[in-house]
This record gives sequence, C-alpha cells and structure tokens, in this order.
Amino acid sequence: MNTSSRPNLAILVAITAVGPMALNIYIPSMPGIQQLFATDYATVQLTLTLYLAATAIAQLFVGPLSDRFGRRPVVLTGMVLFTLASIAALAATSINQLILARMLQAIGACTGIALSRAMVRDMYAQDAAASQMAYIMMAMVVAPMLAPALGGYLDVLFGWRASFMVLTAVGLLVIFWAWYALHETHFQLRPFPGPAGLIGNYVRLLHVPLFVSYAATLAFSSGMFFAFLAGAPYIMINLMERSPGEYGVLFIVISLGYMSGNFLSGRLSQRLGVERMITLGCGIGVSGAVLLFSLSGVMQPVALFGPMVMITFSNGLTMPNATAAAVGAKPGMFGTASGLVGFIQLAVGALTTIAVGLLQEHFAGAMSAVILCSGLIALSSFLIGRRLQQHSTIGLH
Repeated sequence: MNTSSRPNLAILVAITAVGPMALNIYIPSMPGIQQLFATDYATVQLTLTLYLAATAIAQLFVGPLSDRFGRRPVVLTGMVLFTLASIAALAATSINQLILARMLQAIGACTGIALSRAMVRDMYAQDAAASQMAYIMMAMVVAPMLAPALGGYLDVLFGWRASFMVLTAVGLLVIFWAWYALHETHFQLRPFPGPAGLIGNYVRLLHVPLFVSYAATLAFSSGMFFAFLAGAPYIMINLMERSPGEYGVLFIVISLGYMSGNFLSGRLSQRLGVERMITLGCGIGVSGAVLLFSLSGVMQPVALFGPMVMITFSNGLTMPNATAAAVGAKPGMFGTASGLVGFIQLAVGALTTIAVGLLQEHFAGAMSAVILCSGLIALSSFLIGRRLQQHSTIGLH
C-alpha cells in the first residue's frame, strides 16, 4: 500500500472514540431522564445496557461486511447511522424511543471501534500494528474520561438533550473528516458469506489456537477493568463512605495509568515484540490483582486505587498487543477476526460485571477476587497459546 494513501492516526482515533464518548457523556443525565419520562431507573439503565449489547452483537456483522465491501464504506455508513440516531435521541419523546435510538447509535459507532483495528492490521505487520493500536487506545481513553464531566455541565446548563446535540455535531464532523482522510486499506474483497457462512467463518476462527489464546488474553485482561467498574463505586461510596466526586477524581488517576501503559506499548512493541509485551503486561496485572485482593479488607481509597493503577497500566501493555495478534491470527480475515474479538471482549466484560454484582453483597472481597481470577485466566491463556505456537513451530521443522 502506498504510504501516502494510508489513513493517518488522528482519523483512526476519531472513529474509535465516537462510541466510548456516546456511552459515557449521557450518564450524568440519567436521573433527570428518569423523572422526565416518569419511569423506573432500571428502565433508564437499559439505555446503557442495550447500548453495550448492540455494540457487541453488531461487531459480529460489521467485520465480515468490511471484508466484502471494504473498510471505508462500512465506517462511513456507520457514522451516518450514528449521527441520524443521535438526532433521533435528541428528538425522543418517550423512554422507548430513546432506548431504540441508543441501540442504533451503538450499531453505527461500533463500525469505528471494530474497523480501526482491522485497518491497522491491514497496513502493518504484527509488532508495528500493536504499536499503532497502543497509540489509538491511549488517545481514545480521553473521550470516556472527560465525557461524563462534559455531559454533566451540559445537563446543568442546557438540559439532557444538549449531550445529544453535541454527539450529532461530533458525528457530522467525523463524517466529513472520514470522507477526505479515511482511505481504503482492504482491497482483496471477499464475498459476504451469508448466515451459514458467517457462522462457519467464526467457527473456523475459533479453531485457530492462536486466535483463541490472544482473544482470551485480551478479553480477560479487559475483564479486570470491567469488574472494577462494577464493584468500585459500591466499595468507595457505600463501604468507605466517600463522595462520588472523590471517586471521579481517583478514576482519572487510573485512566492515566492505562494511558501510560499504552504509551509505553506504542514506544516498545515494535522493538520488543508482542510476546514480550504481553508477558510483561500480564505479569504486572496479576501482581496488582494479588495486591488488591490482599488489601480488600482495608477501607482506604489508596488500597483500592493504588493496585488498580498497576492493573490499568498492565492493560495498556497487554491489550493493544493481544489485539494485534488476535486480529492477525488468520490472514485474509482481519475484519471478521476484529468483529469476533470485539464481541468476545464485551461478552467477557459483561460476565465479570454480573459476577461482581451477584457476589458483592455476600462477600466483601468479591470484586478483587473476580479481578484476580480474570488476570490469572488472561495469563494462562497467553502461556498456553505460546506453548502451542512453539509446538507447531517445532513440528514444522
């Protein structure tokens, strides 16, 4: 591929960050929406839950569609859908309309999340791809970190619909930017396999040991963070009796830990290679999880957020490298692999949040136990995959 025709890093960050921004900017407005539409909080919560579910499921189709039609047209279509859905959410007059609009937002936004990974893998070999993905993940974490604060100010000043006005404007900006800057990276188009063929392709990917190994490493590393999201507010606010504001400030600290890990991956992945970076990341992550579990009875914020900085830093080392390796495990199926990786990641994340929710009221260390188990599974998956790769290499000789 001609280097001058490659999409630059900035546009890949932009199409990736749209989804997390839309997920988080709306959260401060949820109590007000509950009152406005005279519904219960569980129903309002569906605007988040179904957003995540739609993101996970849609990725299973977005990847194969991009293998058939190219990355660029699928992303552009997704961004148009996202923008139209943001307008629909802005105009919603009932909670059901808002839930539907949020699901359509998620389907549109997930094209950027899934296909930025595939586009990077189209353009770069494995270690260089890991480096590029690390920079994308580092930059995109700014969106979910700042979006709740922005959404809160917009809600106070202009009401909850202002967040969707901003998302509409962001969608339009990304469409115009992508039209000029998001060049195609996939030229060996494959026929869309149809439902049976789609399932068959996913089954074939799941029969590739390296794909399963790296996808599981990515998903359970990510699961450590999802478990924290599910349990930390309860521990911090209910058990430690600290304020939501204090939790928000400390959350920025662990976000910076994740960004630091991604920055280091961006600098070192191409030099050290994917396997060394994942080994380092998983090792630090398990060490942080052991420390967190050992301090689970200490009711001080430093005992909660200190080890979590180690864990999010480790995520920044592990996740871009595992993503690059998983997406590239089956040549010619980068889009399909990217979609399946995204689905597995969100599915495991959902399972960890459910586990924390079920156990937390009965066991004070539930969150730290789930985080430790996730870290050990991530490390074990990687080690098993590496052993299988070594055996296959020996067999070839």
